[in-house]
Amino acid sequence: MAKAKVKGKKFTFDDLELILLSLPTVVWFAIFSYLPMFGVIIAFKTYRLQPGKGFLYSLFKSKWAAFKNFEFLFASSDTWIMFRNTIGYNLIFIILGVVIPVSLAIMISNLYSQRLGKVCQTAMFLPHFMSWVVASYFLFAFLSSEKGLVNSIIVSMGGTKVNWYGAEALNYWPFFLVMMNIWKGTGYGMVVYLATITGIDSTYYEAAVIDGATKWQQTTKITIPLLKQIMVIMTIMAIGRIFNADFGLFYQVPKASGPLSNATLTMDVFIYNALTKMNNIGMSSAAALFQSVCGCITICIANWVVSKIDNESAFF
Repeated sequence: MAKAKVKGKKFTFDDLELILLSLPTVVWFAIFSYLPMFGVIIAFKTYRLQPGKGFLYSLFKSKWAAFKNFEFLFASSDTWIMFRNTIGYNLIFIILGVVIPVSLAIMISNLYSQRLGKVCQTAMFLPHFMSWVVASYFLFAFLSSEKGLVNSIIVSMGGTKVNWYGAEALNYWPFFLVMMNIWKGTGYGMVVYLATITGIDSTYYEAAVIDGATKWQQTTKITIPLLKQIMVIMTIMAIGRIFNADFGLFYQVPKASGPLSNATLTMDVFIYNALTKMNNIGMSSAAALFQSVCGCITICIANWVVSKIDNESAFF
């Protein structure tokens, strides 16, 4: 018996509508995400701008440097401090970036007053829209050596003023940086988890109440298990940025204080300082490529580990 031929679906007007709808996004990604990837070649060249010539001409005429542009990341005496701070802070941010937003989202979702819940949600989300320059002056109002609130309290209690932006306060700055990151970033994560909690079917909780489950049991047996997938996705995305440090947090907040470099020097700050002193574009391009490749590797490893534990929660 001859097999019946399966005809492919014809191109319809609905397909054209979908293509036209997606076209602006495709064009945007092609121009701003894929086309600039050609600039990766700068990381392997000693880029020199030719007088009277454009960027492309100067790029092709520049000499190949192979992997020499990558050497500055590992040749400096501050390399260990840079990698320690970058990875160490990000590991703390990843853990607290899940625990605190999830806890706050669950607490707000259990408030009886919806108006109070919206006020709390707005208050926590507001710092997310502030730049680190503005946030740095909030902290400066507390830690200023002259009229800072903290020093005023210390003096009123009979103590002496502390130069919080000097070497004597170095041990306190890891705590300050972690607290500033939580203050500014918790609201965004909380909104994501709160939206997920809102989408949970209320019949689960109604059945649990009938069975006599307490609020704690409802949280541990219903809410958290149903939040697991979004928690894993957010964690994987954060792991992909483990070699990137928020430049504003580590440069603007401590006011670029040199004595605090042991606690604030991260990869992005190190690259910025080296670039402003050496004016080497190839060096900064190499550092950015290194961060991107390492981020891609870590996110793939994290996704692979998750797929072995729970395949439904993995990206691919």
